[in-house]
Amino acid sequence: MFSELDTKGPKYRKGSIEVVCGSMFSGKTEELIRRMKRAQFAKLKVEIFKPAIDVRYSEAEVVSHDRNAIQSTPVDSSQNILLMANDVDVVGIDEAQFFDMGIVEVANELARRGIRVICAGLDMDFKGVPFGPMPALMAIADDVYKTHAICVHCGDLAYVSHRTVSSDKRVLLGETESYEPLCRACYEKALAAEATEVKG
Repeated sequence: MFSELDTKGPKYRKGSIEVVCGSMFSGKTEELIRRMKRAQFAKLKVEIFKPAIDVRYSEAEVVSHDRNAIQSTPVDSSQNILLMANDVDVVGIDEAQFFDMGIVEVANELARRGIRVICAGLDMDFKGVPFGPMPALMAIADDVYKTHAICVHCGDLAYVSHRTVSSDKRVLLGETESYEPLCRACYEKALAAEATEVKG
């Protein structure tokens, strides 16, 4: 006998939320693409979404730094995901930190519908501050997987994406010409050196 929630009997789908997070160049999007392609291989219906502002590599694809790609749908608002994620088994969301806070309830609602939700995004901005909705997404996730880049100064595991160009804008799309992954110690040294330059 199944409970009232088990409306589909043995075929009832259990929704879930997975978050892949870390600094830039740590393989977050690569991991998202890997999980989505495995779902496709298993003949599951998948849909991938990304913020419309992210056009660094492609307007209609999610592309990793290693140039692996998968077809996606750019959206301007998290609510658009709910409207478009119909009749799917798995939903992927890339660059989740750029979405509005509504993405948290969107992920919850999709999971309630029995959909597996995989979100990838930066856990911190260039100042080392938790980024947008990512902390809330990590809190409600069934599973959180943290990826690590390598510090370009010392070779340890990177802690944060250090911005190498002069700009205080929180959202500044860029690649290696604008950011570098640093460990905590090298990041503190970089901030101290920058502070000295400003004083000088």
